[in-house]
Amino acid sequence: MTDVSGDRASRPTRRSALAGLVGGAGAVLAAGCTPSGVSPANAPTPSRTPSVTPGGPTPGVMTLFKDPGFNFNGLLALGGSGQGSAEVGEVLTAVNTINKAGLSSQSYVETFKKLGDELMDAPEGPSPDEQTTRFRALRAAQYYGQALFFVLGSDNPGSEEQLYKSGRGAWDKFCKLCDPAPVTANVAYGRTPMPVWFFRPEESDQRRPTVILTNGSDGQNVDMWTYGVPAALDRGWNALVYDGPGQGQLLFVDQVIFTPRWETVVKPLVDWLSTRPDVDKDKIALTGLSMAGDLAPRAAAFESRIAALVAMPGCLSPWLGFPAEIREILTPSKQESNDIWNKEVVPELPPADAATMKKRFEPFSVQAMLDARDGKMFTDFYTPARRVEALDITDVVDRIKMPTLVLDYEDEQFYPGQARQMFDKLTSPKDYVKLTAATGAQLHCSPMAPQQHCEVVFDWLGETLSVG
Repeated sequence: MTDVSGDRASRPTRRSALAGLVGGAGAVLAAGCTPSGVSPANAPTPSRTPSVTPGGPTPGVMTLFKDPGFNFNGLLALGGSGQGSAEVGEVLTAVNTINKAGLSSQSYVETFKKLGDELMDAPEGPSPDEQTTRFRALRAAQYYGQALFFVLGSDNPGSEEQLYKSGRGAWDKFCKLCDPAPVTANVAYGRTPMPVWFFRPEESDQRRPTVILTNGSDGQNVDMWTYGVPAALDRGWNALVYDGPGQGQLLFVDQVIFTPRWETVVKPLVDWLSTRPDVDKDKIALTGLSMAGDLAPRAAAFESRIAALVAMPGCLSPWLGFPAEIREILTPSKQESNDIWNKEVVPELPPADAATMKKRFEPFSVQAMLDARDGKMFTDFYTPARRVEALDITDVVDRIKMPTLVLDYEDEQFYPGQARQMFDKLTSPKDYVKLTAATGAQLHCSPMAPQQHCEVVFDWLGETLSVG
């Protein structure tokens, strides 16, 4: 960990358009496509079974799967064990089962869904008490989320909504058994209310600092538990978890996609918090995990009531997380862009890469999501691509006035270099921390070290807001 305070290129060929895609369910799935240190424009065409070298970002036992996309997700599940949102033995047993069956979206989905189902049933032996039932439900939410991530590449993509609801049911069951249980509410957002879960250390009206935990693309509520709720409660903070547009219930059930104006999401949340007697209105912090390292700073640039901001990692443009070969498909002309996509790219996409693109674009297009659930590739590339492009916050970062912590990660595979670029553009009080392989905290969002991740974030927040 280190701490420091014109004219479009010629039309891409089918081969060049595919060159930046990762074989299997590669890193495109998490909004990035190239290994750290490799320029997207010069990225080599990957093999179908990428090799993982001993000196790579996940050496030795850190390599659960040979495919880096599956491996990253497996590490996220494993990392949740420290906060009770996974069990080491359960995850590693699932990994062995998947590898024995042959790694694929199908084997991954089947194995983790079965594990979630088993945990939602009563265990053999003595009747489980509330704590057992509670944490079995939390782990089930994790495993359903793992299955959900790859379901569009499975034999049953149409089960996506139901699989989400299974995970949501597990999460809600866990929350009801917490002591105290989080306050649940629906906060107005356009025509579709946002579900929120407001966690408190205890039920008094004592005013406390509060952190709004913002998920990224493809994350689930259980990830906000791993990356903040217990850390907040243990330090006497409140923590707000929510589903915004493009996330959770709003995406998979209500069919509301991402908005580039995230301040319209955060403002009603701050309004709601400000009415509560147990919230210190002068100490409301905002964090953004993964792609929310773009969303949260955007909101903070226009919401002055945020007292402190954390971008995890800093991200100026999620669109730059796609390889140049994919970005080049997008032209000023909708017709031309879609012709390239449908006539040159889609016919050459292997099934695994097709599933990758379906997953990557569904939070930005309802039609793309519905097509994917129907086993079809979306035909309108232009519209969701423009929506991703619109998330660029390069020109608004200098509006941020509150103290800001920008996290970065060694071997950041999705937004390499962007955290430092954001830090350099900030004009507010700022700090930059890079989590490294020296303590096993490498890779996007430190999947193997979420506890260490939370320590850095909450130590900074406590010092910045004079808490504790």
